[in-house]
Amino acid sequence: MRPMASKRDGEPEDDRPDAPPTSRLGRLARLGSLAARTLPAGGAALKRAIGLGAKGDDPERLAKEREAMRENARKTAEAMLKTLGEMKGLPLKLGQMASYIDGLAPPGYEEKFQDVLKQLQAKAPPLSREAARKVVTAELGVPEEVFSVWEAEPFAAASIGQVHRATTHGGEHVAVKVQYPGIDKAIENDLKSVSMLEQMMSPVGRRYHTKETLDEIKSVFLAELDYSREASATDMFRAIHAEDPEIVIPRVQHSLSTRRVLTTELIGGVDYKTFCAEATPDDKRQAAETIWRFMMRALFRHGVLYADPHPGNYRFLGGGKVAFLDFGCHKILSPELLLGEKRYIIAAMDERWDDFERACVDFLGFDPTDEESFKLYLDYTKFVMIPLTVDAPYRHTPEAARETVAYLARGLKKIMKSADSGVPNLPKPIHMPTEHTFMNRLQWGLASVMGGLGAEGNYHRITREWIRGPHVPPP
Repeated sequence: MRPMASKRDGEPEDDRPDAPPTSRLGRLARLGSLAARTLPAGGAALKRAIGLGAKGDDPERLAKEREAMRENARKTAEAMLKTLGEMKGLPLKLGQMASYIDGLAPPGYEEKFQDVLKQLQAKAPPLSREAARKVVTAELGVPEEVFSVWEAEPFAAASIGQVHRATTHGGEHVAVKVQYPGIDKAIENDLKSVSMLEQMMSPVGRRYHTKETLDEIKSVFLAELDYSREASATDMFRAIHAEDPEIVIPRVQHSLSTRRVLTTELIGGVDYKTFCAEATPDDKRQAAETIWRFMMRALFRHGVLYADPHPGNYRFLGGGKVAFLDFGCHKILSPELLLGEKRYIIAAMDERWDDFERACVDFLGFDPTDEESFKLYLDYTKFVMIPLTVDAPYRHTPEAARETVAYLARGLKKIMKSADSGVPNLPKPIHMPTEHTFMNRLQWGLASVMGGLGAEGNYHRITREWIRGPHVPPP
């Protein structure tokens, strides 16, 4: 038995775990048991999506099937919530992505899945009070001595740490993010398991450069474990947006931060879900423009990619003022990579389609000898760039966000089914720069966040100066 957390007068017994499971086999076992529930649900949704569901026009029968699917979706999502919430680390990150990126959940299940999994965005199951206390004590000292006020109960919990309110001896209210004990080992074992799967699929994987992509994912996620790196990144983003009064980034208390503890200014405001439900259309429009400026100024002017756009990382402060949290998952792009990104975007902005195609071949690795796939990738790239390249109002909606995933999936499915032999026709691989990997996470995630706000604006005019302008090294 694990020791119980220390209990103070008036506090309830704390039977939460002191650490997430960290062994490779233990984590695989949990995912295996979850797969037993999720695979049947995914299979049913897939059948529905491709027209293999219930046949006939019996309304009662169809209604019963739909109700059964909804109930199955709820139970499946609840099982995912429990398992991923307990595991933390990489599985929880994937659950967070499924909770908000429109188009990732199986067709027919999106609403039920996301309603349940949204709890993973900021309120994943926390660990015990004693777990956080031990980490803070090892890094800084006894929390009740380091801070004048220390709240033992976390107010937010996510994939690699949980957050506690505290007050410094100078009277400043702060948020203290404390890394879960053993989470570094847990994530390393998750990544080893993914690498093992990649090796098992190596004949296909080599063709599609999966090893290089996984290496990029590993480097970014492992770097996220170093909170001192996140502290520096927070300062960098504050400097990038220092002249924009609508963008709020918390100040870091460096003397109270280490590799496993990060102390920042405590930010108020309302969360994304509340803001979407209660804000006026004008406030949503202004906030959407602020989020867009935050992402695009950093990316196209400074080559800094904010790679974790999920809704738990925003606080809305009224009007267009938005606070941004959590800077652990970011990527600094090389000047050469940024120039390549701008090359095909500017060609599309100018409607120089021959130059656009050449840039997609040279930089994104599209293969013109695979005519069907080449056309799909070109059309898809044009489609997802519309807010950047077209000088006209653009309205973000959940449906438009879902289409950023569905468009490509639908086209690839059509290509794969086109073979006369009955064997799937795998498209030729494209060889994008590995540094480009997290652009998709930003693209899909930002589209979903903006879609939830339902705002309309000319995002091309907000962005074009940074796209056409020179690269300015990040401060």
